[in-house]
Amino acid sequence: MTDNRILLEIKNVDKAFGGIRALRDISFCLQDRSITGLIGPNGAGKTTLFNLITGIFPADNGEIRFNGRSVNGFRVHELVGLGIARTFQNVELFESMTALENIMVGMHTRTGCGMIGSILRLPNIINEERRARTKAIDLLKFVGLEKYAHQKSGDLPFGWQRLLELARALAAEPELLLLDEPAAGLNMSETRELGGLIRQIRDQGVSILLVEHDMNLTMSISDKIVVLDQGSKIAEGPPRAVQSDEAVMAAYLGKAKKQEQHASHTKS
Repeated sequence: MTDNRILLEIKNVDKAFGGIRALRDISFCLQDRSITGLIGPNGAGKTTLFNLITGIFPADNGEIRFNGRSVNGFRVHELVGLGIARTFQNVELFESMTALENIMVGMHTRTGCGMIGSILRLPNIINEERRARTKAIDLLKFVGLEKYAHQKSGDLPFGWQRLLELARALAAEPELLLLDEPAAGLNMSETRELGGLIRQIRDQGVSILLVEHDMNLTMSISDKIVVLDQGSKIAEGPPRAVQSDEAVMAAYLGKAKKQEQHASHTKS
């Protein structure tokens, strides 16, 4: 289901915080209408890379290109306007707003409703609000939360909040969607349904960069896998090839051994 057109290109990107190099010379491409899984042990640099792509931090060196255009130095709202949206490890919703209102907030970059127009309640603004409301309800249906449209988002179970955040990200009509651990808090059945949703999003023309610790989910839905370890890219390729890569196995096994050693020292 992939296209040959390159949507996102990461070229020799570096990022350091103080004396710690979080990312070292990272390069890879993400094709249009594809799902790319970004994996690696904790501390590998996955979320840092997400933050660079979405404009939260600037890259120290290298270039990030979206749709053939350098986006180095672009701010978060500018990148959303270009077609890049994301979800977060820690769900970020307006808890006092309803599920429906949260999604409508996510549409602000795609509406022409200015402050004066909203105050005067002009006919075109009223019609636009109706269209936005209809679309928001459709997105709630898409993630299975239409029954909870008027419930405050802070009162929803954590797993449902993640689905709501996904719907809100889609409200911005992105070409590229970055998903940061979307299955966290979901049970096995919900995770399977999420996998189906992500495939549907891809099939509707949205490319996806996915960080997810559930390897079964990541490997089953990704067209390509990129592996980071200690800030460096150590592997890239189809899921089956990456799973058998010696460097990848060493990175994960090494992390597991360190955790076991730490646990044994703690007990003793």
